[in-house]
Amino acid sequence: MNLLLGSLTIGFILALLALGVYISFRIFAFPDMTADGSIVLGAAVAARLITAGMHPLAATALGALAGILAGMATGILHTRFKINGLLAGILVMTALYSINLHIMGRSNLPLLSVRTLATDIDTLAAAVTGQRAEFNVGGWLVARQDLAALIAAMGIAGLAGLFLLWFFRTRLGTAMRATGDNPQMIRALGGNTDRLMIVGLAISNGMIALSGALLAQYQGFADVQMGLGMLVWGLASVIIGESLVHSNRLAPAIAGAVMGSLLFRLLVAIALRWGLNPNDLKLITAIFVLTALVLPKLKLPRISFKTFFATKMHE
Repeated sequence: MNLLLGSLTIGFILALLALGVYISFRIFAFPDMTADGSIVLGAAVAARLITAGMHPLAATALGALAGILAGMATGILHTRFKINGLLAGILVMTALYSINLHIMGRSNLPLLSVRTLATDIDTLAAAVTGQRAEFNVGGWLVARQDLAALIAAMGIAGLAGLFLLWFFRTRLGTAMRATGDNPQMIRALGGNTDRLMIVGLAISNGMIALSGALLAQYQGFADVQMGLGMLVWGLASVIIGESLVHSNRLAPAIAGAVMGSLLFRLLVAIALRWGLNPNDLKLITAIFVLTALVLPKLKLPRISFKTFFATKMHE
């Protein structure tokens, strides 16, 4: 049960990553490689500030702000300097590796002995429940800390989804969506597509960095390698979500990204529980994403029930 709760909690935290990837890949059709660096940037900034004595909430907000700046850098390289979008993301991601090392001062920064959002949430849960240490959930005894972390992560992911749903229905958000669909039309109407692209990438990487800041505090450490393959992870979540909701509308797509993150994390946890070598995790992730991309394009023969029964009757 603890494995399930832990997987769900991380799934909700990484749902912010999936939502950020959804903005860049689905709203703007932009291959933003900055994500692998932004998630570590958010974790590094939050971890360094927390160990320096800053309030965890303020440190988390500044971690998200750092991701916003990283997204703006990628957008400016692409729009103002006309650098290919893929190359612009790679350049910023590469630079962020060294920046993250300088921020943390080492490759791994532990948070187990300092105050974090995870410890604050547990303290609040203890005050609400009267110091009760365990709860019966479906016949399983669950630690208060694990249950409180899950509820908090669920609430944060839900608020992030509602924020995007509201934002992309505003005039600015609608203009962003239209920029991804038809930039020529937006330019013809007098809109600044470059500015819209920069703002969109800033929001995307801000959410990704926020995911990294929360993940570091939940796991108890920030590591310079924790962003490796996270872009593929986010893309896998988006693809799984699309296959679940079967809709291109905004609200189902956002909900699908969150559900995709949860399902993908559960699949990974099950695979590890069944003995999958952790060294093969990135390979399995890449193969899964490739399969999810290829299967919808395969034209498999379809046989109606009428044809099937007619064939059986003939035989």
